[in-house]
Amino acid sequence: MSVNDTITIQVQDAVDAIAAREAVHTVFLAACGGSFAMLGPAKYVLDHESADTAAHHLNAREFTHRAPKSLGKGSVVIAASHSGTTPETVDAAAYGRDHGALVIAITNDGESPLAQNADHVVTYVHGPDIDLHDSSEGVLYRVVFGYLAAREGNTAGKNIDASLSALNGTLKKTRDDNAGAADTWAAAHKKHELVYTMASGSNFHEAYAFSICLLQEMQWVHSAAIHAGEYFHGPFEITDKDVPFIVLAGIGETRPLDTRAIDFVAKYSDDVVVLDADEMELTGVDESLRGYLAVIIFGKWLRLYADALADYRGHPLSVRRYMWRMEY
Repeated sequence: MSVNDTITIQVQDAVDAIAAREAVHTVFLAACGGSFAMLGPAKYVLDHESADTAAHHLNAREFTHRAPKSLGKGSVVIAASHSGTTPETVDAAAYGRDHGALVIAITNDGESPLAQNADHVVTYVHGPDIDLHDSSEGVLYRVVFGYLAAREGNTAGKNIDASLSALNGTLKKTRDDNAGAADTWAAAHKKHELVYTMASGSNFHEAYAFSICLLQEMQWVHSAAIHAGEYFHGPFEITDKDVPFIVLAGIGETRPLDTRAIDFVAKYSDDVVVLDADEMELTGVDESLRGYLAVIIFGKWLRLYADALADYRGHPLSVRRYMWRMEY
């Protein structure tokens, strides 16, 4: 059996289990770091598409400490960890099961502690040239749109499989078209110790991941992710001609928030990069899904900038000062 077939069976088993629950009224999305950011767009989809489900996106440790009163037999917990060994996320899965929730683990390692503490496991493939249909983001969307179809008869994701597969072409063109710009930016910013990111909607979570994971964790560059809707409620005061920003402009419902922020920041800073989903070649992607799926391409697009920056700084993305090197 191929990896693709195995993943498809895992996704269907998870969706079937969701459909079999007597009632579901809450979905908790729990993880840490990059996996936490990866789950964020799922909340956006559920908020926008579901009439009956309350979605909650929580850091895994806060999930167990917050102890939501609504957690129970009417809940689904989706817990994600690449290695499947993140202690906080393993605990979150166990906590969900202990409270009667249906727990679905999304991980690269189907034999990991996280997998062992879940009712159902959906694995994914990882690497630079994978099929996005079977990536972490891909399987998450397949589960979430499957949830909507199973519980509410929502058909928004009826073309999710074909659309995810079509994104492979989008990704290749995005990389080809933007590698030069990323290299130029990295060369100019190799000595910078501060970069802000900004976005809204589901794309905010990719700006957040770039800020906390790729810049802070992997390059030791000071950064903060600013929500485009919050920019004018405090953060815009730090805007100046030499302050660098990378801004994501989505194509979904919250695009007006992005464009308003871009208009202002580009007026008062000479160091602004705008990555615009409107420039993505999305042939084959269902039009109704483009706003949701653009976030996947944004993640790979930003990775071009991170890889180039790491090269110019002589600081591989794998280097850590504290993580995995000591107790914390």
